[in-house]
Amino acid sequence: MIEGHRVLDAHVHLQPSAQMLPAVKATFESGRRDVERIRGFERSPEAFLAHLDEEGIDAAALISYVSPRVMGYRPDSNDAVAAFARGRPRLIPMGGVHPDATPDVRAEAERLLGLGVRAFKVHPAHMLLYPNDERLRPLYEIAQERRVPVTIHTGTSVFPGAKNRFTDPMFVDDVAVDFPGLTILLAHAGRPLWYETAFFLARRHANLLLEVSGIPPARLLEVLPRLPEIDHKVVWGSDWPSMGVKSLRANVEQLLSLPLADAAKGRILWENGARAFGMGVSGGKAP
Repeated sequence: MIEGHRVLDAHVHLQPSAQMLPAVKATFESGRRDVERIRGFERSPEAFLAHLDEEGIDAAALISYVSPRVMGYRPDSNDAVAAFARGRPRLIPMGGVHPDATPDVRAEAERLLGLGVRAFKVHPAHMLLYPNDERLRPLYEIAQERRVPVTIHTGTSVFPGAKNRFTDPMFVDDVAVDFPGLTILLAHAGRPLWYETAFFLARRHANLLLEVSGIPPARLLEVLPRLPEIDHKVVWGSDWPSMGVKSLRANVEQLLSLPLADAAKGRILWENGARAFGMGVSGGKAP
């Protein structure tokens, strides 16, 4: 807990760094002094959980998706993340399916659920496809059937080879309309070009939540001034260990310093995300 609030970080990256393409690895590591520490967390779930304890984070969703052409992540990166989280209920493993890498999208989605994956991730800029691509429909269908949330990246990416035309949140409108029973988390809330579009979609669709990772918390009300109107639909996330996130605790403390009602802070930091990922929303420490 931090200042009495439980915290669920809905957006943490611990994908296998060995699969990163050289240009991606160079971009990630440029100017950093904490690379070996991060790699140590990647190798040891216990070390990572101890880090979460130090930072006051009760639970974390571990991002995974397939991006062989841009990032280097292969389908078996999902297996690694699922194994990392297995038997550790505080860690929520995500999985991704790329129709170019595994053409039978439904079968691969079923396989990942069998591994213990508890959410799916679609990253249009790194997968080089639109989120409303017809080939992804089986993924959304099974996610809706099995009540598994899907996080969809919106907004720009700076990694070499990423194509940002795919990341306008409006393409998610089709998904939300066609799959009204599917819980969708709109990662990064369209940062930095499409905040208004993301806000519109969150207000329009009952099944769509704003996930605010990657936005400097101190600027949250500046870029999303009407956020208090939908605090019941906002999910906390950090995007750690992206270059702009120095400390999980510091990020949360910045949110807590904003002029939001204490109940709203609780909804954003824990309740909304816990409900989306099927965790308990009541008080006390996470499992």
